[in-house]
Amino acid sequence: MMLKRVLPFAHSLLEAAVKEGDIAIDATVGNGHDTVLLANLVGSSGKVYGFDIQQDALEKAHLRLQEYELQIRVELFLKSHDQIESVIPPELHKKIKAAIFNLGYLPGGDKTIVTTPDSSISAVKQLLTMMPPGGIIVLVVYHGHPEGQIERDQLIQYVKTIDQKQAQVLQYQFLNQINHAPFVIAIEKIK
Repeated sequence: MMLKRVLPFAHSLLEAAVKEGDIAIDATVGNGHDTVLLANLVGSSGKVYGFDIQQDALEKAHLRLQEYELQIRVELFLKSHDQIESVIPPELHKKIKAAIFNLGYLPGGDKTIVTTPDSSISAVKQLLTMMPPGGIIVLVVYHGHPEGQIERDQLIQYVKTIDQKQAQVLQYQFLNQINHAPFVIAIEKIK
């Protein structure tokens, strides 16, 4: 298949942006799959900062990182992603080359705990001020639940207002999928 599915496409963007020694953000750690990917990409001299509001998610991610012996490259925080700017030391801001968000709820977790448009948009705004040119923000939008549809709509409304001189914004979505298939919003910082 020539067209990549949503998650492989999201991962290909991260792989193109992140190199050994970089800083990367997993804004929604969840079960830790993206955290492991990012830890491999930043290498032994880089760092991944992971955020999640659920202790259960961080514990699962920590076990997954241990399984691959990557925990030394990752710092996990039991905090919302809208606290990124206050957590990451200012001297590291311009080294943040990529961030990924999986918006919605924790797979296999409590479906009443969801990401919200206010916190997600706040985190994106913070990252756009922190990242160097060439940095990328990848949002995988799961909108098959009522809160997800609200977040989708507000997020799309926000990203359309980002100055094209500051960033390029892309939406990658299969249009003939049923059941609210997830899609990607990618934001590449220009200046």
